[in-house]
Amino acid sequence: MPYFNYSGYDAKGKNTKGTIEAGSSIQAVDRLTERGIVVVDVKLAEEKKGKAAKIKLLPLEQHIFFCRSLASYLKSGLPLADSLRIMSKQARDKMMKPVMEKLLAEVEGGRKFHTALAESGAFRESLWRVAESGEQSGTLISVLGEAADEMKLEDDLRRKIRGAMTYPIVMAVVGVGVVVFMLTYVVPKISDLFEDMHQTLPLPTRILIASSEFLANYGMWILVALLLGFLYMKHKKISISFPGMKGIRDQLNLALVMSHISTLIKSGIPLVSALKMASSMDVYKQRWLDAAEMVKAGHKFDRALERIGMPEETVAVVRVGEMGGDLSGALTNVSNQCREFAQSRMEKVSTLIEPIMVMSLGISVGFIVLAILTPVFNLAGIVR
Repeated sequence: MPYFNYSGYDAKGKNTKGTIEAGSSIQAVDRLTERGIVVVDVKLAEEKKGKAAKIKLLPLEQHIFFCRSLASYLKSGLPLADSLRIMSKQARDKMMKPVMEKLLAEVEGGRKFHTALAESGAFRESLWRVAESGEQSGTLISVLGEAADEMKLEDDLRRKIRGAMTYPIVMAVVGVGVVVFMLTYVVPKISDLFEDMHQTLPLPTRILIASSEFLANYGMWILVALLLGFLYMKHKKISISFPGMKGIRDQLNLALVMSHISTLIKSGIPLVSALKMASSMDVYKQRWLDAAEMVKAGHKFDRALERIGMPEETVAVVRVGEMGGDLSGALTNVSNQCREFAQSRMEKVSTLIEPIMVMSLGISVGFIVLAILTPVFNLAGIVR
């Protein structure tokens, strides 16, 4: 988190200067104002050396654990500071413990809870925005529970996608491994025997030997190229989808974003702010930012969704909910429909991928066996 040099006047009217850590100049001013300092000037300072490393954003599982644990302690009647102190003592994770200690210190120092969450740099913006709404409305316990449920849904969807892609990936790796082993170890030993036959080899055998020689000469370069390609895609965050998976991902993303917007609206977050916060959860972030600008300009939400290319059935449900004063409920219905559709498609794709991968592996191995045995059978005919 950056540091800011500031100058101003304290509560006694004396001139004061110093350095403060904050996420932005606005946060720096807010933080100094809470201390009773009238800020005259704030400038970004160079990063201080020797300071502790910046705390990274916590994984989704840690977000869920934090929300549920804190909501549970608060519900039992414990004050916020005592709840954070208990969680700090119980934390064993090397990422979680320093975060809890920092939150405890900030809250005990008089900092508002949502401000401490924001300045920690370890939590999503959507979480501390929801916490801010909960503090203002006195519903912090319920909004923390809703945030945990929402993030659990996101985590479950991610696990389902990974689970659906695990089998085809394993089958592909096994298939490629078997073929490469036969081409690099089995075929070279047999090709010497075929050369001693001084006979014209069948086309499948010639293709197999040529493939084996190509792999022997360029296999290492191919491996290096694949590794570099993988590192490049990882750096650029480029993903490859299996056939049929792109539509499933789109539906799951839509379900997740709609559900999150619904939760934010329930928590009292304005629609424009909810759209901006939820946009980070979608691959196509800009469309939600565009929708937010249209709503801000005075357009109805269903009209904004129509303009950014949402399906007609989605727009219709949102339109009815908006007219009936239950936009949050309508968004939840859209989320449930998208999730059910995606799960149904996922099951179908998974069912089709299994026989396709088995058949592909069988064809590859069968071709190799055929290419090896055909000249052997020809040799046996010549000997007779």
